[in-house]
Amino acid sequence: MRKLTVILLLLFIAGKLANAQDEKFKALFMYNFTKYLEWPSDQQKGEFVIGVYGPSQIIQELNIIAEKKTVGNQPIVIKKIIELEDVAKCNILYIPERQSSKIEEIYQKCASRGILIITDKEGMGKTFAGINYIKVNGKQNFEVNRKNIEGKGIKVNSALLELGIEVK
Repeated sequence: MRKLTVILLLLFIAGKLANAQDEKFKALFMYNFTKYLEWPSDQQKGEFVIGVYGPSQIIQELNIIAEKKTVGNQPIVIKKIIELEDVAKCNILYIPERQSSKIEEIYQKCASRGILIITDKEGMGKTFAGINYIKVNGKQNFEVNRKNIEGKGIKVNSALLELGIEVK
């Protein structure tokens, strides 16, 4: 019985570590996306805000990046978004999988703004997201929906399309 408990504990810890590693990769991807995208000129001043809708471990990883990096000349600020009205203040809005049921409502709030929506659920890359995280052969990757990104007034460098998987 003790051996089984130890094995289950080790499996639990391994699962937590794997999830933390995924969140680290997603945060690094998110920062690197900014190198291949150009926001409208009015959004290239002041703070570059990355919003995370609801609770997510990615906030901790993004804060580590924000301490050391900038987007162009803009300092990066990470905000946990609780109220839907607060999404309007973001340059990037990340929607974790467990919040994806609200994607249509969130999309409507962001419709006329230059906000890049990044999701983390299968199928979202073909619907509302500009970028959607996926796993391919067990490795973190992403889908890019150029139409959804450019529809927000954000210019996409073709190199981003080559790095990810373009969806239409």
